[in-house]
Formats: sequence, C-alpha cells, structure tokens
Amino acid sequence: MLERLNQALDHIERHLDQALDVTELARIAATSEHHLRRMFSALAGMPLSEYIRRRRLTVAGADVLAGRDTLLEIAVRYGYSSTEAFTRAFRAMHGIGPGEARRTGAALNSQSRMAFRLTIEGSSTMRYRIVEKEAFSVVGLRTRVPLVHRGPNQAIMSFVRGIDPEILDRLEKLSDQEPHGIVAVCDDLDPSRAEGTDLDYYQAVITSAPAPAGTVTLAVPAGTWAVFTTSGPAPQAIQELWRDAFTEWFPSNPYRTRPGPEILRTRLSADGTEADAELWLAVEPEQG
Repeated sequence: MLERLNQALDHIERHLDQALDVTELARIAATSEHHLRRMFSALAGMPLSEYIRRRRLTVAGADVLAGRDTLLEIAVRYGYSSTEAFTRAFRAMHGIGPGEARRTGAALNSQSRMAFRLTIEGSSTMRYRIVEKEAFSVVGLRTRVPLVHRGPNQAIMSFVRGIDPEILDRLEKLSDQEPHGIVAVCDDLDPSRAEGTDLDYYQAVITSAPAPAGTVTLAVPAGTWAVFTTSGPAPQAIQELWRDAFTEWFPSNPYRTRPGPEILRTRLSADGTEADAELWLAVEPEQG
C-alpha cells in the first residue's frame, strides 16, 4: 500500500506544472479516491489538495527567484488564471508577493517532498475486529462544525456542553445495538478533508427505534466495518487510536475505507483521566 502511495507522490512531482486528476492518483495508488484522500490526510497531517498546492508554490518560488520567466508565465504554468490569483496564493504561503520576492531575493518557505515509510517496532498490537452490519439509524442531535485536524474542536465542545443531560439520558435508553450508548458521529465531510471545511457532528445512539421529537436521523446502509478498541490515558489514547488505524492498520491490511460516517464510542473513568474507546470505520476489501 505505501509503495503505491509513493508512486502517486512521484506522479505529483512529475506533473506539478500540469493538471492533476485525483482519480488518476487513486488509480496509481490502486485504491479509491475516497480512501486515498483519507489515507493521505492521516499520514501527512494535511489534505492531499493542500500538499499539491504547497508543492506547486514551493517550485513556483524557485522559478520566481530565478527570474527567467514573467510572473504571468509562472502563474499559468502552475494552474493560476491570473497574476492576481497567483500573487494571493504566493503571499499566503511565503508571506511576501512574488514581485517583491524577485526584487529583493527574499527567503521563501518550502514544502518538502513527502515519501511514506513504514516503521516496524513490534512493541504493540492493535485490537480490531471486522463486523458485517445490517442497515441502521443514527438518532440524536446534530450540528455543523468545522474540521479541526489538531487540538480540541471548540465548536464540538460547545455543542456537547449545551445539550441537556436529560435529553442524552432519554436517547441512551433507545440504544439497542452496537456500538451501544451515546456515540459521537461525524458525517458529510468535504472530500478534500481540508482544515476548516464543514462536517455534520452528532451526539446520538445507534437504534432501530423511531426518532423522538426534536431529534434527527441519519440512515446508514448495510456494510462492513472495522472496529478498533483501546484503553489508556485520556485524551491521548483516543487521539492515538484514530492515528494508528491509518498509519499502522490500513497499510498492513487488505482493506480500504469507503464512504460512511465515523463513529466513536468513549467511556471515561470517574476522574476523567482514563478512557475506553471504540472507533468504527466503514471499510471494504482492497481490490488486488
């Protein structure tokens, strides 16, 4: 899997001055576009589209300083329709406009070329199981929040704090299948998975019961799920569970993600320092 991802990265490098089709990158990586975006985001810590943008602006910066071509020629070469659009993107990354950078020979920022490597430590194993699950419903309360890759999501924290505990108690009584109890559900993420893009966040239960008044329902079709479990210090154990699923498990197992919600069931100790967590990800067998 990592070898094919690196082949896709090589393709990006050879075509920074051309249109890049994510469908073609997924074909090179021998996976789906959906899984490629999610794998890249998890492994690289940034969306695929952001990496491509930053690599183009890194190479464009060298062309600007070289001074052989006009700024318009460089802008068009790297996919910008005008020098104005190029200047805005250039300034956002480098902190200076391309014209000023050329005049002054200013120091620019650089996005290093990435390559993925699997480090084998052998000191731990991941606990997981594969579940074939019939269609089910997510029933609960929903809000729209921005995607945050690192650190706490303040929008989610504010939403959860504002929920009446009695409502959660009533919802929990409706839970009648795995994962049991109140769960956190993320759905309808932007395909780019870029920082700040919106997603649907639910505090909800998995149930076959009708939705009570004042709640919403997300219908989830039947399919295969990979279920990862962990126990340890909070919140580190929970954060590392999602990371390890993508950096260790997917590269080593014949599965890929498919479109579907991400479901996290968390139970904290009485003092809030320890957590038991269960992460459900929609998967399908990787095609050979």
